[in-house]
Amino acid sequence: MIGLKKNFRWRLVFLALLFLFPSAFGLAAPAIMPIEEVKPGMHGIAKTVVSGTKIEEFGVEVLGIMKDKGPSGDLILVRTYGDLIEESGGIAQGMSGSPVYIDGKLVGAVAYGWSLTDHKTGMVTPIADMLKMLDAPSATPPLADTSEQLQPVATPLMVSGFSDRALNLLGEQLKPYSLVPYAAGEPAEDTIYPALEPGSAIGVQLVQGDVSVGAMGTVTYVEGNKLLAFGHPFLKKGNAGYYLSNAYIFTAMKGLENSFKLGVTGDAIGTVNQDRGAGIAAELDVFPSNIPVRVSVKDLTTGKTRDAFFRAVQDEQIGSILSAVGVYNIVDKTIDRVGPGTAKVSFELTAKDMPGEVLRRENMFYSPTGAAEASIAELHEALTLLAGNQFHPVDIIDVNVNVEMTQERRTASILEAKANVVSVKPGDTVQVTVKLKPYRSQPVIRTVAFIVPKDQPAGPLILSVRGGGMVPLLQLLLKKDVEDLIRPEKNRHKSFEDLIKDFSSRDRNNDIVVEVMELDEEELLSGRDAPGKTNPALDTEPKPTPKRELKKTPTATITTPLKKKDEKKAKAHLTTDYIIEGDTRIVLNVSDGK
Repeated sequence: MIGLKKNFRWRLVFLALLFLFPSAFGLAAPAIMPIEEVKPGMHGIAKTVVSGTKIEEFGVEVLGIMKDKGPSGDLILVRTYGDLIEESGGIAQGMSGSPVYIDGKLVGAVAYGWSLTDHKTGMVTPIADMLKMLDAPSATPPLADTSEQLQPVATPLMVSGFSDRALNLLGEQLKPYSLVPYAAGEPAEDTIYPALEPGSAIGVQLVQGDVSVGAMGTVTYVEGNKLLAFGHPFLKKGNAGYYLSNAYIFTAMKGLENSFKLGVTGDAIGTVNQDRGAGIAAELDVFPSNIPVRVSVKDLTTGKTRDAFFRAVQDEQIGSILSAVGVYNIVDKTIDRVGPGTAKVSFELTAKDMPGEVLRRENMFYSPTGAAEASIAELHEALTLLAGNQFHPVDIIDVNVNVEMTQERRTASILEAKANVVSVKPGDTVQVTVKLKPYRSQPVIRTVAFIVPKDQPAGPLILSVRGGGMVPLLQLLLKKDVEDLIRPEKNRHKSFEDLIKDFSSRDRNNDIVVEVMELDEEELLSGRDAPGKTNPALDTEPKPTPKRELKKTPTATITTPLKKKDEKKAKAHLTTDYIIEGDTRIVLNVSDGK
């Protein structure tokens, strides 16, 4: 705390020197008016941009001091006025950070307002609280309860390069973070951005490239290559890593609930490294870590292709959302339709400090209503898995995604499965012939080679034959390890390597899977004939009886072993060109091998 006070005193001395000798340091920094000197009835001005890059002024009247109402302390209650305020409909989203001056001294930044009330009234964050961010405090105080209606002047999220459906999906995903995206265009190619100064429009970019997602705000204070803005938190991440960009404002849009500036972010010019209660702090000419995403999409129905590239911020909470929705946007714009379809998706994720450094995955997806949404499900899951893993943080340094889409329904149902033998020995290879019925097409045959475990005890051996994305019907009815089958990577893993291996090697939707089914005696005999006679491969409708009605028979001996949770089942699979639906079972008789 002593060091912080010394730094703050030194900064005030530095500001005084700048004010006295502007030619020696460049642009003069303004004198500061402490909140103790701010009194009701005082009038001043605030600066912001509502068109292009031109800074304009509007009037400010102090109404009072609200003690301990802000995340960093006191707030100043003000009423705004003037032609600019009338034209914009009051304090608009995007004005947050607008510097307020009284008698030429910097008081703070416009930061808070009320929705559904007088939009001309708002709150100002004192500049002294914002200056502390330049010293990067290690802790952030909790957000104070200002009132039920007092809100930060919302930061509009301007999005370009997105389809309407992608914009809606982005809005749904970012709703928990109180971010509302608006569609925006592009500034003229010859737009010239002047040097940043208090009142300039800026952007905080979350995505840049062929698609862009960025928040709009106003510069409050500039000191060398550092600046302060907003006057309230953006996402309140503390130590942050967003792109700082210049911005172009088309106009201010009036609204009944809120007004907002309509604009676009421009070129990246630095890094927002602090995101705290009093606002954001940024440094020019330094750029943040990011997630580069390369996307290639081909629509097999129309022959249309599209390649795109963008960068998303490296953030554990929203980085995976932004990356996945960005890919969805490219898919959606390529196929240019809604409704049914099949997607074949492959991706490679490269990350530092990840076992193997590259995570590869390929799968197929079908949806009767939203093929584009289905195509990104596993990518989003993989990105979230890496970003939120329990072992240690990773930096995702490359994402490469390839998507092939068709309007055709590429699914096939399992009609029956038969083994080439009924009696086997441990270690034998069994050829399992699976009859598939593709959607609106003739049946096809596929054969899967399954190896009987070498430690398999003598007696009946039950094999499940299913699609890779299916949970076996009997397993569902018995509620046995269903979560492990649906989300195997959520098991307890001993290492990061196990986690990655589990995800990358799990069954695919277009796999035919043959595996040992782990059942105990009561589960198998529940309402069913005792095994051990002929192969009931086509019996696909088990009818378990309540346990109180179980009847054991001395002629049946159940020998299928129960595995511990950390042991792997004996399994074989065959990858097909269809998404496999349904499941059935085969019963083999295992001899003792003698």
